[in-house]
Amino acid sequence: MDIQNILGHVDHTLLAQDAGWEQIRQICDDGMRYHTASVCIPPSYVNQAVSYVQGRIKVCTVIGFPNGYNTTAAKVFETEDAVKNGAEEIDMVINIGWLKDGKYEELLEEIKAVKAACGGKTLKVIIETCLLTEEEKVKMCGIVTAAGADYIKTSTGFSKAGAAFEDISLFSAHVGKNVKIKAAGGISTLEDGVKFLELGADRLGTSRIVKLVKAGGRLPDTGEY
Repeated sequence: MDIQNILGHVDHTLLAQDAGWEQIRQICDDGMRYHTASVCIPPSYVNQAVSYVQGRIKVCTVIGFPNGYNTTAAKVFETEDAVKNGAEEIDMVINIGWLKDGKYEELLEEIKAVKAACGGKTLKVIIETCLLTEEEKVKMCGIVTAAGADYIKTSTGFSKAGAAFEDISLFSAHVGKNVKIKAAGGISTLEDGVKFLELGADRLGTSRIVKLVKAGGRLPDTGEY
């Protein structure tokens, strides 16, 4: 798999609490230079980033992040605000407590509400796999599919662990045919990125892959890594 193919699946991400505009701008510059799928940044910088990139790359942001226990009304407002500011992709965190409580209908309706607030923009649903049992992961595959979301996503990167190969295999076996998969959190090597893609992921949430390519002095057209 060549470098550009890998980069084309990357959501180049910066969600650190202390990230300022200069760091966000660098993420945007790198995303545009290396032709990543999107840049994933905090909501407060979406409008500024959209103005800066001028349509040269998609801007993604996060909703209910990182804990997911905001009310549905708050998540819907966040989503509407992000879309109004120019976000083209939305990554929302589910209410994990509701999943533990067996409130499956509430989870379904919340994802549907956020999807509606996206106004046709891409919705990725973060289920934080490291906090779930296998049964709960399978249940969420069904709920995310029924809700009409575009992606199921493993992790925020802010909990106990990130993406795991076995979770991508599990998702691939249980999500509907119209739901894509995003692996995120702890993806630190090109080899791992390739393996996640081979297992069925369509997106990789990471900042490290672009950093690795930059460190090697390799541009997107340099071929095999």
